Amino acid sequence: MADVRWIKITVDMFDNRKIKHLRRLPNGDSIVLIWVMLLTLAGRCNAGGMVFLTENIPYTPSMLADELGFDEATITLALKSFEALGMVSTNEDSFLRVDGWAEHQNVDGMEKIREQNRIRKQNQRERQKELPGMSRDGHGTVTQSHTTDIEVEEEKEGEYKSTAAPKPPTPTRKKYGSYGWVRLTEEEYTRLVADLGEAEALRCITYIDEAAQSTGNKNKWRDWNLVLRKCHRDGWGLSKSANTRGGTPLPTYGGAEQWSL
Repeated sequence: MADVRWIKITVDMFDNRKIKHLRRLPNGDSIVLIWVMLLTLAGRCNAGGMVFLTENIPYTPSMLADELGFDEATITLALKSFEALGMVSTNEDSFLRVDGWAEHQNVDGMEKIREQNRIRKQNQRERQKELPGMSRDGHGTVTQSHTTDIEVEEEKEGEYKSTAAPKPPTPTRKKYGSYGWVRLTEEEYTRLVADLGEAEALRCITYIDEAAQSTGNKNKWRDWNLVLRKCHRDGWGLSKSANTRGGTPLPTYGGAEQWSL
């Protein structure tokens, strides 16, 4: 991680309508403080607005509560409020991102810091290779230790990794519905509305979101786009008169066995 010492915050931040709205919420001043602390975490991570414990470990609300010094309920309320206002988003791997980061921060400057940090580490490795470890055997003869060999192997391994094709970024999925169970990419949502119509798409989203909430997603749905299309195709959630096909009732809002694909 590059060493970033500061981030940009505008002097009229507290005149922003979103900030004013947040301050009117229960524990509103704490929520705004959490927002500023999230911005500093994003700056510390220096990864395009991503906020994480490590590059492989995302923050959970409980971990953020420990990190920022707030109770978990306040952290959860803050994150839901930020997401509802389009201030943050979470990808399918549960990594948190501050939306619009590049628009408000000196991204070029942060990239320069990352590059300087990379060069500094590379120079440090070069200096270590120029100072091979020495040891003496039982006869007093000076022999070279294996330290340098290990460093060279580690350096080669790093070179192999750096030349590998970069992993494509994971598309960001936004939460839909009152409970936030349904997660779709922007492209999936746009196609869903185009295929089903906005009213039917929203009906299916509401129905599936409430169904997952009522069962705790007992069916372990993951492909929400597929589930929503099946809801439309089979008429889930419609009245009994409309919710039949060939005289056979289709699933209605209820038991977990009715939701399996």
